[in-house]
Amino acid sequence: MHTLSGHLVLPDRILSGSLTFSSTIHTVAEGRDVPDRYILPGFIDGHVHGGNGADTMDGVEAIHTLSKFHASHGTTTILPTTITRPWADVMETLRAVAEVVRTQIPNGPVVHGAHLEGPFVSPHKLGAQPPYAIAPTPDRVAEALSTGCVKVVTLAPELPYAEDAINQFVAANVRVSMGHTVASYEQTEKAVCQVCAAGGIAGATHLFNAMAPISSRKPGPVTALMCSDAYAEMIFDTHHVHPATFRLAHKVMENRLLFVTDAMRATGMPEGPSQLGGQDVIVKDGAVRLPDGSLAGSVLTLDVALRNALQAGTPLTQAAALLSQNPARYLGLTDRGTLEVGKRADYVVMDSAFMVQEVWVGGQRIH
Repeated sequence: MHTLSGHLVLPDRILSGSLTFSSTIHTVAEGRDVPDRYILPGFIDGHVHGGNGADTMDGVEAIHTLSKFHASHGTTTILPTTITRPWADVMETLRAVAEVVRTQIPNGPVVHGAHLEGPFVSPHKLGAQPPYAIAPTPDRVAEALSTGCVKVVTLAPELPYAEDAINQFVAANVRVSMGHTVASYEQTEKAVCQVCAAGGIAGATHLFNAMAPISSRKPGPVTALMCSDAYAEMIFDTHHVHPATFRLAHKVMENRLLFVTDAMRATGMPEGPSQLGGQDVIVKDGAVRLPDGSLAGSVLTLDVALRNALQAGTPLTQAAALLSQNPARYLGLTDRGTLEVGKRADYVVMDSAFMVQEVWVGGQRIH
């Protein structure tokens, strides 16, 4: 049995007190004279390609490296994410993620499964994805699902076979996330309705990025997603989304908005040249760009996203929910995401400046 004291960030308030726990939380109690530190639910990153020089596409050892790196920044549950590459490479990566899910990572975060971001995306909205987009045919979807590790899939709903793919993924309890798409408002709304009618939960991959913007006469996919019951990822490094745009989305979507990093291998490394999916990129002033100047993933960590949200005026309880409670609800992880009795003992301990001091996973201190 362990005890941690500090300012506990609960879903509805900040409570000065203590937690007692083993692998799960036993008590949440008010107290006095607690250390001047904050205890938050562990962060959940549902979209992360790499970090500390490693990339999900590099295989098992790299997944260990990037996962431990992000754990040091507060991530206690992680979904290593593929990129659009030849199908054989994608399948090899999914098998690697499946192996890590089976064995897990000592002194690391929980690897919940894979986010299959490529290759079922539009060739006309690749963003920084390499040009290997393909259609989600029934055979390909079945092959991906056979690994047993796919938990989220990014899908452009206008692609051939998309309707069949949505039904296959929903039947396998995979979250279907609309993204890297040239779909219209109507096509996006139809896809979200199809996901919901099939009993699934719809999402959006990095809302506002790699999709058409909102305009007065063409509301586009962003409007369809914000006005539906879909959840939406956001890369809040302040490069991908302006703080005012974040505040608008948060005001409309509230607990359906969740932060992800979309971090690449250069995260945590010195700025300069790097690679993403075999493409040369440059990291400068905290942003990752292709040679043509287009944004190409991020070097964000979730503790930085938290501080950005606080800087944008978000109350601490709501900011914490963007990294824990909201993604847990989206992914169906009912055993984590809040500091409540019976939940997993996954925590981030932060000082008064919201810098990470300690990270706990399942009641074990890993950082």
